[in-house]
Amino acid sequence: MAKSIDFSVIAPPAYLDAFVAQDPARVHHVAAQRVLTDDTYREFFHREAQRGAEIVIDNGVFDLGHALPAADLVTAARAVEAREIILPDVMRDGPATIQASDKAAREIRNLGDEFRLCAVLHAANDQEWLRCYDHFASSDYVGAIALPASRRPAPENPLCRTRWAATRFLEDHGLIEDRIVYRLLGLGRTGHLELVEQREHEWIASVDGAAPVILGAMGIAMEPDGPYEKPATPRIENLGPIAEERFTLIRRNIDVVREAAGSNVRIPETTR
Repeated sequence: MAKSIDFSVIAPPAYLDAFVAQDPARVHHVAAQRVLTDDTYREFFHREAQRGAEIVIDNGVFDLGHALPAADLVTAARAVEAREIILPDVMRDGPATIQASDKAAREIRNLGDEFRLCAVLHAANDQEWLRCYDHFASSDYVGAIALPASRRPAPENPLCRTRWAATRFLEDHGLIEDRIVYRLLGLGRTGHLELVEQREHEWIASVDGAAPVILGAMGIAMEPDGPYEKPATPRIENLGPIAEERFTLIRRNIDVVREAAGSNVRIPETTR
């Protein structure tokens, strides 16, 4: 089995110490809009950066429906000493994603060159997906590429809808660029079980996800060997207060995901 994939837990701001803190500190995916509006959130991830964590600033599309302006992304990144910014993307639209990413990259570069820039692959079909990948893999501003989660079954496993097929295609066709960091965004329809397969690719650096927290808060256990079944769930920002008696289950779910990812990172004992 290949090296581990770092797992960044996504949780409501009130539960960062309980579920998100890492020992050792490795990688955190961080919401730019929360950095700008929540002092506790910002201070937590700034401390994690000082402990050695690699902070990746997300652009806000998934949570807000639109990306924050480049200036706001840079402000958020500097506030938590981030090393990387995820560029604006447009769901299932490769040309629009390329256009938005190119524009934001120029604007961010005009403000400073201290950040690695991460492009997200989106497409309506496989031909568009390949053009999008080729554009980003050959762009001098791209230092990282992220592949979104597969949310629902798709016929014949197209590259644009089935992430494990996409990563296998990239490796089988020798398309991996050594200078680029590759990330997975979110846990998909097979949850943590996908990570066991993805660990075959030694070039995948990290994945993020809120499922262990959301499911645990709902009283649902994630079993190491599956099956993975995720009912309709609230968004993380709508989760509300989490009963303390669910904390043990949430931490177990997080451990299950990290075990699938081959990661030895744990929540520090001092926060339990």
